[in-house]
Amino acid sequence: MQKQKLGKSGLEVSALGLGCMGMSANYGPAADKGEMINFLRTAVDRGVTFFDTAEAYGPFVNEELVGEALAPVKGRVVVATKFGFDIDLETGKRSGGLNSRPEHIKAVAEASLKRLQVDSIDLFYQHRVDPNVPIEDVAGAVKELIRAGKVKHFGLSEPGAQTVRRAHAVQPVTAIQSEYSLFYRGAEAEILPIVEELGIGFVPFSPLGAGFLTGKINENTKFDSSDFRSVVPRFSREAIKANMALVDLLREVGAAKGATPAQIALAWLLARKPWIVPIPGTTKLHRLEENLGSLAVELTAANLQAIDEATSKITLEGARLPEGALKMTGR
Repeated sequence: MQKQKLGKSGLEVSALGLGCMGMSANYGPAADKGEMINFLRTAVDRGVTFFDTAEAYGPFVNEELVGEALAPVKGRVVVATKFGFDIDLETGKRSGGLNSRPEHIKAVAEASLKRLQVDSIDLFYQHRVDPNVPIEDVAGAVKELIRAGKVKHFGLSEPGAQTVRRAHAVQPVTAIQSEYSLFYRGAEAEILPIVEELGIGFVPFSPLGAGFLTGKINENTKFDSSDFRSVVPRFSREAIKANMALVDLLREVGAAKGATPAQIALAWLLARKPWIVPIPGTTKLHRLEENLGSLAVELTAANLQAIDEATSKITLEGARLPEGALKMTGR
């Protein structure tokens, strides 16, 4: 497995990580816990060392799953988790809002340490920027956790560029996690330039466009009511039909490379910058192996230019998230 360092932090991870959210939440009914424990351990055997979870996934159950599965390889893997939603730490009840008050961050850290069965959280992201708490206070709270040995690295998820700069001035940010793929390229405007300037790693979530770029979704696909895509504008029947031109392009490029659409989508991300580490999520071994196969796909400068030229002529339909969720991003 190839390794990458997240920016200038020195934190080394596998070139492709694994997003664990869908094992427990947001993509339909949760998968079988025993099967997922075996799956996570198989991912380690395949060379994956970077795993992404959050207290909000469940809540709590995804952290518990990841903690139990990876306990035997503690110290050999990097586990990222997140704070920032207003979730009762006793009951798991959500208010629907955000909470990045320093005292809450510290309480979440203690709870996550127990669920993950670790002595220190490798990478602790603010899940969404809380407009009611200055980012300097958030960074300061994480800085104290780092000094106490309870956290190793600080990250931000879906922040705006100036928030990154302000946070980084208080506590160096190791990684920014935001949605980024050929299906959504919003990070290119401000986030990628600032992380490159500051020497921060970038971790794209939904690097396969929440499954769309695999080519396995079409206008007849039906999503379970517990699958977040059932309410996402970009996954409406009309939008899917309109956006298939992008999948057709990936198929065309893949045919010339002996690769699948998903492998081309991931190879495109991997080719952009060495400090970009995608975290595609899956619960299926054959999909994990397909994703890892992207590491062997070489896209030349000419290939990348051709993809950019072709995608510039494709107009994608539908917002990437419901309006309420979009309001929590880019702050």
